[in-house]
Amino acid sequence: MSHRYCLTLDLVDDQDLIAGYEKYHESVWPEILKSITDSGITHMAIYRFDVRLFMIMDTDDSFSFERKAAMDATNAKVQEWETLMWKYQQPVKNALKGEKWVLMNKIFTL
Repeated sequence: MSHRYCLTLDLVDDQDLIAGYEKYHESVWPEILKSITDSGITHMAIYRFDVRLFMIMDTDDSFSFERKAAMDATNAKVQEWETLMWKYQQPVKNALKGEKWVLMNKIFTL
C-alpha cells in the first residue's frame, strides 16, 4: 500500500538564491536521490510559487519520517546537501524550531 504526504517550505525571498536553488534541483546529487528511494519514497515532486515550495511524496510501507531522519543523520552526503539547501530555505510561519519541510494537513479529497 502506498501513502501520500504533502509538505511545504519557503525559500529566502531573493531571486538569485531562488535561481540557485532551482539550478541544484535540475541535477540533484545521485547520493541524495539514492537516499530518497532507499527510505521508501517511490515518487517525489516539488512545485514552487514565488517563495513557497510544495512537495508531494508517495511512499511504500517501509517509509516512516523517523526512519528517514535516522538514515539521513548517518549519511554525510545528505547532511552536506541539507546544510547547503538551508542557505536557500527558511521555515514557514509557525514551524517548530529547526523544522524545515512541514507536513500539511489534507482538508479535501474528491
